Amino acid sequence: MSLKDMTGQKVPSVTFHTRQGDAWVDVTTDEIFNNKKVVVFSLPGAFTPTCSSTHLPRYNELAKEFYALGVDEIVCVSVNDTFVMNAWKEDQESENVTVIPDGNGDFTRGMGMLVSKNDLGFGDRSWRYSMFVNNGVVEKMFIEPQEPGDPFKVSDADTMIKYLNPSWEAKPSVSIITKPGCPFCSKAKALLEVKGLPYEEIILGKDASTTSVRAITGRTSVPQVFIGGKHIGGSDDLQAYFDVK
Repeated sequence: MSLKDMTGQKVPSVTFHTRQGDAWVDVTTDEIFNNKKVVVFSLPGAFTPTCSSTHLPRYNELAKEFYALGVDEIVCVSVNDTFVMNAWKEDQESENVTVIPDGNGDFTRGMGMLVSKNDLGFGDRSWRYSMFVNNGVVEKMFIEPQEPGDPFKVSDADTMIKYLNPSWEAKPSVSIITKPGCPFCSKAKALLEVKGLPYEEIILGKDASTTSVRAITGRTSVPQVFIGGKHIGGSDDLQAYFDVK
């Protein structure tokens, strides 16, 4: 297996056949890359474990931080057809990432990243990599090491954003369990927003039940806030947490 580093070169000129709603829409590489700063990550396949659990979700999660650094678009490329890519994006709720179906592998082949996955019954697929493309020219590539299996060490979102901003530090992951009409929940969410901490909201009756809250926290009241793997508690506990900090 011989992979190619395209740093300093233009991306291949390719037309992608995409399905948007009920219409076929051809999208060219010129439309994607010309006069734009684009972060691209490419992976072996939609719905596969690492791609679904980590690779795509983290780029989607950090999208606003990429945009703040001047990135115009985040693009995910895979050697899959457009129906598979669209279904995967919807399943992953990755509204911040543009998925591009390289069904025939033309773009991936031109990038020197097309590899055989015949041992898995996949046929030819993309090797995992990421790149920063400035006006159609590859400024930086992060290519996974040529090791057995499917290594995932350098093409992640955190590595890319640190390349764009070496002083960047990851914010702790935050989740908050709430219920509609709860004033203390609104207070806690407002406090998180003031502190600049994005959060994932888990709504009782929709995403979880009081049984889950009791099992996880030992409490039945809401909100319940978790920061960086630590259970903080309710809105007053959250205020005390920030007061100490």
